[in-house]
Amino acid sequence: MVLLVPQTTCWRTGQADRAGLIVDVEQYYAAARDAMAKAEQSIHLLGWAFDPDTPFTPTAPGAGEPDRWGPFLRDLSVQKPALDIRLLVWKSALPVAATQNFFPHRARQCFKGSRVHFRLDSSIPIGACHHQKVIVVDDRLAFCGGCDVGPDRWDTALHQDDNPLRRKGSGFFECRHETMAVVDGDAARMLGQLFRNRWERSSGEILLAPTKAAEGLDPWPPNVPVAFRNAFVGLARSEPQWRHFHEVRETERLHLASIANAKSLIYMENQYFASPIMAEALAARLEEKDGPEIVLVSTQHSPSWFDQMTMDRTRLLFLRRLRKADHSGRLTALYPVTPEGRSIIVHSKLSIIDDQLVRIGSANLNNRSTGFDTECDLAIEADSAAASAVIAGFRARLVGHWIAQPGEAVSAAEASHGSLARAISSLDNPAAPRLHAIEPKPIGRFASFIATYHIGDPAGPKDSWAPWTRRWALRKQLRRLSIELNRAGHGRSPSDLSPDTV
Repeated sequence: MVLLVPQTTCWRTGQADRAGLIVDVEQYYAAARDAMAKAEQSIHLLGWAFDPDTPFTPTAPGAGEPDRWGPFLRDLSVQKPALDIRLLVWKSALPVAATQNFFPHRARQCFKGSRVHFRLDSSIPIGACHHQKVIVVDDRLAFCGGCDVGPDRWDTALHQDDNPLRRKGSGFFECRHETMAVVDGDAARMLGQLFRNRWERSSGEILLAPTKAAEGLDPWPPNVPVAFRNAFVGLARSEPQWRHFHEVRETERLHLASIANAKSLIYMENQYFASPIMAEALAARLEEKDGPEIVLVSTQHSPSWFDQMTMDRTRLLFLRRLRKADHSGRLTALYPVTPEGRSIIVHSKLSIIDDQLVRIGSANLNNRSTGFDTECDLAIEADSAAASAVIAGFRARLVGHWIAQPGEAVSAAEASHGSLARAISSLDNPAAPRLHAIEPKPIGRFASFIATYHIGDPAGPKDSWAPWTRRWALRKQLRRLSIELNRAGHGRSPSDLSPDTV
């Protein structure tokens, strides 16, 4: 079954002549710098945050000044006067900007008087955020995923404790996990059009697409192996209703269609597991006698106090619902730690379904990512056994990097045990495990109130300032879910869909 359907589960589909899969920011920042250095016509960036003082590769104390994003782009605009460099970043509230070292003020100062166009975007309802993370180079190559540009984002796939390159004053930034996708061809042009649409929405200025492919060096970054050739790619978006702009819920529809049609395995990495709609969709599959195995990887707890009070509380109900439905022991929920046992921030937003579809983007599994914030996810659907094998190998690499094992060992253990969860258990070090079960915890009255009404996590603009209406809005979404489940042959009716989380 084809999951990527234009105007339903995605905005558009297209071919990527080449596609690559990036794990963690060391690789991403190096790849982005290399690609941008080869730009001839345009560099267009969408971000939740952008700190111009972010180094591409941090240096150890006393090892010299690193190359930083802001000065690099400013210098590039001087070296190539015809190059159109534009950054469109969410105009965040002051408390959020404060957590990112007041990036808007720093960026404005960095690019003041330069040819770089830096714009803060507020073209969304009050309380929502622009959350897309994209870089497009000449409409020839594009990155899409979950990573922003900030000093606290950089980490390697080893997630080493006290890495001197992650030093923050007298301490260290926390270890962080990210994933990004890189594509060229039609897929890159889709992301280029997404940027132009956003720019027009924000500024009213219409940007023209390149009239022809830019000539010059191949922008493909040499540090990213080509994983797919002639890949079938879809781009899914979330956009809230705002003024004359209509609501877009493609990221939600793709998640629901993927979950409903999974046959053997659903593997997800996500910062938040808080959406009751996604919880019910997963629970429906766990309640089936022969449904798929489900493996979820998230952070032990959110890094910010606000998210711990909101998203983490709701995750307790999310997992409670899944455990109640898990009659056959097919659910595994895990959090990773460093070699010395410290929590790793899982900021990746990734889903792999049956090794037939890999999806990397910005959308969290919470309410606001499906109907309140702007999001975009890039999905590659396998159209051959070779493409499916690539996705399987990437999944094994991801799991292996958590437990310090090569992907080949993960694949072999999974084949031997017939289960990804049992493979992880067999390979992880029992004396010092790197993946731990997310354990249920008791939830008090205040936390229960936050989780019940999804405080801080609106379902859309209509309930953003009226949380007492949120449960009604979510129940309305559940009726849509029943339609998706029935289409996939799971026989659920609206009366069946009354999860603990709503």
